[in-house]
Amino acid sequence: MSEITPDLVRHLGVLARIQLSDEEVGRLTGQLDAIVDNIAKVSAVATPDVVATSHPIPLTNVFREDVPGGELSPEQVLQNAPDAADGRFRVTAILGEEQ
Repeated sequence: MSEITPDLVRHLGVLARIQLSDEEVGRLTGQLDAIVDNIAKVSAVATPDVVATSHPIPLTNVFREDVPGGELSPEQVLQNAPDAADGRFRVTAILGEEQ
């Protein structure tokens, strides 16, 4: 058994600025006690010769190679633009700036 008590749970609730009912304190005391016990079990098994991992199985990159493709002409780029002028996208002014 760990040292998680209802008073400790109430104190943690105050630190977290969470108002806990007596029922919640009782439930959280048991849950936090189980979490701390399980962490202690894992810590007991961990040895210096076991390398720490961030994932239980090796991950591989699934992305394709970044190969440049064909370029688009300015006309192709602007063909679906809602508004264009002088070979550029035309957008409304923002932040009260006039141009």
